Amino acid sequence: MNLRSGRITFFVASILLVLTIHTAAQNPRILADNNNNYSNNGTQSNMAYDNQGRPISNSSSPKKDSLQHRDKYADSITIYFRYYDSTRNRNLDSSLNDFTNKLPQPYWYTNLGNFGTAARSFIFNPIMKAGWDAGFHQYDIYNYKLEDTRFFTTTRPFTELAYLLGNKAEQLISVLHTQNRKSNFNFSFEYRFSNAPGVFKTQNASNNNLRFVTHYQSPSKRYESFFVFIMNKNASSENGGIKDLKQLDSLAINDPFEINTRLGAATLAQRNPFNTTVNTGNIYQENTILYRQQYDFGQKDSLVTDSVTYKLFYARLRLQHTISIKTNSYNFIDLNADSTAYQTYFGKTIPNNYLGDTISYKDVWSIINNEFSLVSFPEKNNQSQFLKTGIGLQNLKATFGDTATHNFFNLYVLGEYRNRTRNQKWEIEATGQFYLNGMNSGDYAAFVSLKRQLSKKIGYLQLGFQNTNRTASFIYDPLTNFPVSNKQSFNKENITRAFADYENPLNKFKLSGEYYLVSNYTYFDSFFVAKQEASLFNVLHVSAEKQFKLSRHWSWYTEIHLQQTTGGPVHVPFFLTRNRLAFEGNFYKNLFLSTGLEMRYYSDYKADNYSPFTGQFFYQNDFTTSNRPDINLFFHFRIRTFRTFIRLENLNTFNLTPQGFKFNKYSYATQQYASQGLWFRLGVWWDFIN
Repeated sequence: MNLRSGRITFFVASILLVLTIHTAAQNPRILADNNNNYSNNGTQSNMAYDNQGRPISNSSSPKKDSLQHRDKYADSITIYFRYYDSTRNRNLDSSLNDFTNKLPQPYWYTNLGNFGTAARSFIFNPIMKAGWDAGFHQYDIYNYKLEDTRFFTTTRPFTELAYLLGNKAEQLISVLHTQNRKSNFNFSFEYRFSNAPGVFKTQNASNNNLRFVTHYQSPSKRYESFFVFIMNKNASSENGGIKDLKQLDSLAINDPFEINTRLGAATLAQRNPFNTTVNTGNIYQENTILYRQQYDFGQKDSLVTDSVTYKLFYARLRLQHTISIKTNSYNFIDLNADSTAYQTYFGKTIPNNYLGDTISYKDVWSIINNEFSLVSFPEKNNQSQFLKTGIGLQNLKATFGDTATHNFFNLYVLGEYRNRTRNQKWEIEATGQFYLNGMNSGDYAAFVSLKRQLSKKIGYLQLGFQNTNRTASFIYDPLTNFPVSNKQSFNKENITRAFADYENPLNKFKLSGEYYLVSNYTYFDSFFVAKQEASLFNVLHVSAEKQFKLSRHWSWYTEIHLQQTTGGPVHVPFFLTRNRLAFEGNFYKNLFLSTGLEMRYYSDYKADNYSPFTGQFFYQNDFTTSNRPDINLFFHFRIRTFRTFIRLENLNTFNLTPQGFKFNKYSYATQQYASQGLWFRLGVWWDFIN
């Protein structure tokens, strides 16, 4: 970041800080608990509100007293949400100490050296979803998903604005707005845009994400509908890695952008923060429209207070219909393909039929899914206990390259049982799905989990089992347009997972373990070659998390992961840890502060290489990482609804040279891909309540 842009950033941040302190002092309408979460203040599902979310009297109910009592929360916000397919109310998180909660990329992931590029997990996480799967997952962490969609309930319109600025004009913009138009209708809108020009040539990456959600419940509380629209677009240039790693030690102007890369025309490379054009790379787009409606049969009831009567309804039988329409497009393009580079670095011969040395691989899918279910509630006073059975029909239409379209279908049945007891001590979940006929006939997925509160002091214990039998992802299928050299119909993968979690919230401690048994594992072992491991192998993963309170204001947060594989084409680091030493607390009434040192380390291992042409990380035995621990300094603070994150990252890249101190001791995400050097980030998250 140059001096001029640094001054501008500091000036803008100073103005925002002054305005926020003034606004926060004027705004008493926020309720926060001791963990800095916006408070729920009880269940609100049966309360009545006006179009601004204020509690109001029910005109149809008799008034017990002519004098109305003022609601003590009338000038504050009560907001909570539920995830899609969940019955648990949750609060918004406004904590400060973990910056990765604000970024789409978790700490146990690594990218190819630039935010927005292909990313993979250090922790073994195979696909355990039955049915159709396209096979492209390198950008999953940057995308909105149906599973993390939130349905809000709020007494006030709520807006969160976020802006993050980093070196080389890296930026992230995020907007969230939600409000209840009436007590029974809520809508929310989310938008996130990230753009990073990159440190090296042909490395620019941008991600566009949009989500619009509505939730409606009829006044009688019998009918309910959910609408979700999600749009994700990933545009990431691919440079194939650095041609000569030795050039990193002899940069003429200490700028890695001068280094030549394996892919991409050097004459077209530019570091423009407003440029999202991809001349060589991947452009993926996924759109989802989902509409769920349900009608309940059950028992009416009411709750009478001093001045208001709240209508209640207890469902006993539910008719539920869900329709979703998805369009997925996956495209690799190279508008300036260099036949010599393809042959030299990737062993790929460009066919003569690619006119003008332009390469394009493309799969396009359209999926319509119809699902009908019956849901029964054994106890009227416990809506978190239910039994669900259903049947679904999935129609798929695919176009590979410019060839004719292909049509497929799937017919499946499903079942689900959940029970969170009224005393909150037991939680049971069991789900199953089986594909009766169609493209993925014979696929199935089963999941069972039992969670028990041992006591308030001891905490919770959860035990679970999961088994999936699935058709290999479509990237391995002979019909795909992508350049897989040995496309074939592989046998079905079978993955079994047994897991256990122990959590003690009182002592802020968590211990987890999971054990995988895998057979017929499909994978890539080079840029274009797919394989299947028929023999059975296993993976063991154990992790622990703990917060140590060192003093009144000093805390040590530690997370440790241990992994061990027995056979199989899987390489993962044996040891992964993240530690944060933070000085934190509440100062001057409204100032919450968390500042300190953060360190992440993983043991040396043979990290998967990456094929930009197929979008796959692949198994290799030629390169072993040898990186220093990642070290970051952070200064995070919150004043009322204003949060600021100031970070100086990758201090571990410092290097003492004859010319003095430099930050050019790069880590390597994988072979030929160097990570960033010293990196500065300034992020602002600002909440508004209308």
